[in-house]
Amino acid sequence: MSAMALSSSILQCPPHSDISFRFFAHTRTHSPIFFGRRRKLSYIHCSTSSSSTANYQNTIMSQGEGEKVLDCVIVGAGISGLCIAQALSTKHSQSNLNFIVTEAKHRVGGNVTTMESDGYIWEEGPNSFQPSDPVLTMAVDSGLKDDLVLGDPNAPRFVLWNGKLRPVPSKPTDLPFFDLMSFPGKIRAGIGALGLRPPPPPSSYEESVEEFVRRNLGDEVFERLIEPFCSGVYAGDPAKLSMKAAFGKVWTLEQKGGSIIAGTLKTIQERKNNPPPPRDPRLPKPKGQTVGSFRKGLIMLPTAIAARLGSKVKLSWTLSNIDKSLNGEYNLTYQTPDGPVSVRTKAVVMTVPSYIASSLLRPLSDVAADSLSKFYYPPVAAVSLSYPKEAIRPECLIDGELKGFGQLHPRSQGVETLGTIYSSSLFPGRAPPGRTLILSYIGGATNLGILQKSEDELAETVDKDLRKILINPNAKGSRVLGVRVWPKAIPQFLVGHFDLLDAAKAALANAGLKGLFLGGNYVSGVALGRCIEGAYDSASQVVDFLSQYKDK
Repeated sequence: MSAMALSSSILQCPPHSDISFRFFAHTRTHSPIFFGRRRKLSYIHCSTSSSSTANYQNTIMSQGEGEKVLDCVIVGAGISGLCIAQALSTKHSQSNLNFIVTEAKHRVGGNVTTMESDGYIWEEGPNSFQPSDPVLTMAVDSGLKDDLVLGDPNAPRFVLWNGKLRPVPSKPTDLPFFDLMSFPGKIRAGIGALGLRPPPPPSSYEESVEEFVRRNLGDEVFERLIEPFCSGVYAGDPAKLSMKAAFGKVWTLEQKGGSIIAGTLKTIQERKNNPPPPRDPRLPKPKGQTVGSFRKGLIMLPTAIAARLGSKVKLSWTLSNIDKSLNGEYNLTYQTPDGPVSVRTKAVVMTVPSYIASSLLRPLSDVAADSLSKFYYPPVAAVSLSYPKEAIRPECLIDGELKGFGQLHPRSQGVETLGTIYSSSLFPGRAPPGRTLILSYIGGATNLGILQKSEDELAETVDKDLRKILINPNAKGSRVLGVRVWPKAIPQFLVGHFDLLDAAKAALANAGLKGLFLGGNYVSGVALGRCIEGAYDSASQVVDFLSQYKDK
């Protein structure tokens, strides 16, 4: 793999599914992750139908049920919590565990927020996912195989540079021709990836994303590819993000082989020597690097999982206290619509945001609570706008159409918007005929000022930026569909992230809190797909713990 192919492969997910095309995949679970505010428009409504909501209506435990000891309580019915429950019900069905999922809000899904109105379907939280096998397994097990929609793997991705949208190379044959980088910049990236670059720092020093990329691949790769990608994935500051924590797979390549290319070759050889088990024949086979969603938006996944779990999902249950009894069981006290409810369980999985977990766990461990309180979540706003198709600048069209995943904007390029997804080009049925649906993200760790702006001001800022790049400056007929502000959006995997997480886990263990697990996006990763992969890991940890519990 060439250096530029490697760096461009990081951009193969479209901007803003994390924003950078895999945007927010965090689970907004149990208590609100962001306490988001949104533009109040009467014609906007959630795409979940009333019939589907009825499928997972809250079922309050009777007094008799409350006296039973559950195997596990999963706190939070966002993507992480629901997928842990689904994994317990499917992959670990032989364990026949008795568990519930509790959610403080009146609906499932956390920050997965799909809206539908007047022929539009748009997302105000995560936008899409990478169709990895764990994600596809979760979708198939939820009965959504026929509802999967995948983007065109050949659709281009763009980065704004010097006033022009420039395509990111998607395959090795693109490398000599793409104009996002200069010839010397490409040479610097190539020789750096081969190992002709400054040596890595001592193992005791944790490099930031900026330090790692500038050292290995040069300034141009950082400034024109990786910096906008960091804005997309984390809405973060690459000078503060940890390379090891935020982009661990790339960091590991240098550790493994001494250089990025050597590490890549070793990884390929390891896979040949240790091939994975046969792929589940039920899973569809995506073609190339792409992203996915569902016919009626991402909300279909949490809705389908909750419908299958039925009365195991408890909505409008607000956890107020956790304590541990002398016999090793946990007692959880909830405020519910029917009054206080106490639940006894052998294991607990906390999939709420770290700052909510910190507050709930402080009575059990001050040290763990202190560590969990230090994770940082900057604000981000999702702005959905629609324009007539003729409003798109001619130079941005391919064969007369707006094609592609979307565009990312380096902070140096004079626009405030982090990036934009071409929603109606990415997936079918997202906009009425003759209209284009565009989702943009604004804010992040380098732009905290969005919290001082109104929804109208945010929409105006995004529209102004788009008219510099994608939309004709004098175009008419624009429409604001939705503005969603998340004051606490994406957890930042900063330098020291793993140290904080390890300290929190160690503190829980030292306090004798076996069977209490931390989960969610600050643990597994911010992309929706990483949350699902982490859910399978969490479910396995619970099953392993309970098997030891039974042996005692």
